[in-house]
Amino acid sequence: MRITDLLKPCSVELNGTASSKEEVICKMVDLMAEAGNISDKEAYRAGVFKREEEGTTGIGEGIAIPHAKTEAVKAPGLAAMVLRDGVDYDALDGEPVHLIFLIAAPDTKDNVHLEVLSRLSMLLMDEGFKERLINAESVKEFLEYVDQAEHTKSEEENKEKEAPAQGYQILAVTACPTGIAHTYMAAESLENAAKEMGCSIKVETNGSGGDKNVLTAEEIAQCTCIIIAADKDVKMARFDGKPVIVTKVADGIHKPKELIEKALSKTASIYHSSGTDKSEAGSIGEEKLGRKIYKALMNGVSHMLPFVIGGGILIALSYICDSANAGTEVFGTGTELARFFNLVGNVSFGMMFPILAGYIAMAIADRPALMPGIVGGLLAKAGTSVALPEEQWISSGFFGALIAGFLAGFFMLLIKKLLEKLPRALEGTKPVLLYPFLGILFMGAAMIFVVNPPVGAFNTWLNDGLSSMGEGSRILLGLLLGGMMAIDFGGPFNKAAYVFGTASIASGQFDIMAAVMAGGMVPPIGIALATTFFKNRFTKNEQQTTVTNYIMGLSFITEGAIPFAAADPLRIIPPSIAGAAVAGALSMVFECGSRAPHGGIFVIGIMDHAPMFLAAVLAGAVVSMLGIVLLKKPIKVEKTQIEKQ
Repeated sequence: MRITDLLKPCSVELNGTASSKEEVICKMVDLMAEAGNISDKEAYRAGVFKREEEGTTGIGEGIAIPHAKTEAVKAPGLAAMVLRDGVDYDALDGEPVHLIFLIAAPDTKDNVHLEVLSRLSMLLMDEGFKERLINAESVKEFLEYVDQAEHTKSEEENKEKEAPAQGYQILAVTACPTGIAHTYMAAESLENAAKEMGCSIKVETNGSGGDKNVLTAEEIAQCTCIIIAADKDVKMARFDGKPVIVTKVADGIHKPKELIEKALSKTASIYHSSGTDKSEAGSIGEEKLGRKIYKALMNGVSHMLPFVIGGGILIALSYICDSANAGTEVFGTGTELARFFNLVGNVSFGMMFPILAGYIAMAIADRPALMPGIVGGLLAKAGTSVALPEEQWISSGFFGALIAGFLAGFFMLLIKKLLEKLPRALEGTKPVLLYPFLGILFMGAAMIFVVNPPVGAFNTWLNDGLSSMGEGSRILLGLLLGGMMAIDFGGPFNKAAYVFGTASIASGQFDIMAAVMAGGMVPPIGIALATTFFKNRFTKNEQQTTVTNYIMGLSFITEGAIPFAAADPLRIIPPSIAGAAVAGALSMVFECGSRAPHGGIFVIGIMDHAPMFLAAVLAGAVVSMLGIVLLKKPIKVEKTQIEKQ
């Protein structure tokens, strides 16, 4: 199907005007309706706005390609608009948008909108083509430009289908998180640059519609270098032993010549696979040290959290089942069922430190570092030290496991480097003998002699300090942790506060986890309250998320606020922080405590001062709601005017 088969003259506007992103989308939907492609204009409009909540379709360079795949579409269609004065579309590069294509696709399995979108993205990489469309004097001329560009592109693709007899000089893979526009724009940019520079290239696109133009083993063997322009994982094991350049997908779009020049210069590093078929693009290449450390930390935290959450909730259930035996020596073991929950929960919860350390190490140095990292985490948990007798060992806890993970990762990188020159006959001894032996030996010495004594002492000081903290200091801590939960809704600040709360449970500080949970529940609930009682501040599509946000907030899933924060950060994030901070502080004031690291309303039965915890969350949500409605202006009149145009 060609682009011009979908783009009817009645759906093209060459003199468009709009003052906002919302207004231009509404006008584009009207153009689409004129072509008779949609059966329910409001449902389709809602679909387009819902797609924008997931991430802007303003792809940069003055272009936007909004789209929706919905049952409201009877047949695939396109609409186009030229805005010579531009409009603020929240584009990725922050620049005004001058050319917009709207795609309508029926809810079928053929993904026709992705095919059209990829073809459009490639054509629009040609600056001359884009300028011709913007300056077209008639709709007929506009359509002729599109038809001519698509025909030329089709001929070029047919000529390039056959690989050169000597193979391609350069291979590339492009991929972006959504797998739509940027994936194909990077591919087109690299192909155009290679053509100008007189070298052959083949680009594999890992898009939403599946991997296209997949590189073969023969092509990989014959090429000079491989360029990975990706912001998500790519299958890397197939490139073992080849020069590989790893970079962002944006560099594939904006710096194609630089990448190709480097590929041809034969200065790229040789990639060595860990021996698995997993996606490894994020772990190699010219990545900054700070970024690599952050990704390694998040790898450890993400693998640790299921153990903490599952184990913590089981421990909480043991308390519920044992409520009649609160006076027993070990609360949570007074009945058979309680003892079962307590035993399994503690085993799972106790895995948090070795899992954290092991997967931090693995993110740095692949599988050889996993085992030393786990051993380091276990030593951190036990507090093993030669400076004290066993009965006086002090766990170095979360901080010790954190240090163990990075020590194991970077040590194993060093060991792998040192052992590179071993004779080939000894290659098989590395994973089964040398890596485990040297890794455990190093981690044992490092943890026992260097890490555990001072970090264990620091943990003792920190726990004593938290236990003896005055009322004012505890309120300030709750204010800080609660606010952190709403800064980035699941990002680094949120994760830092949450991990601090879960680590505090292990040391018996249940009030900190309660403050963290209260802060994390507030943003989605605050937004839900605002959409319930102040509907005129929100679009119809936003109002439809009300129930979902109530559920996510009550379940302690802060990420429910992300679509709203992404669409309007200045009016959503500050009130969310304020409300979450209030909830965290009030939780401390009311002396609430949570033995479960997750669950929200579903673990209220084992909360200390549960009614007051709910009051703290409600108060914070009301503060968040009031802040949002004070900052957001009513949009009802504006929408009515748009629909009349």
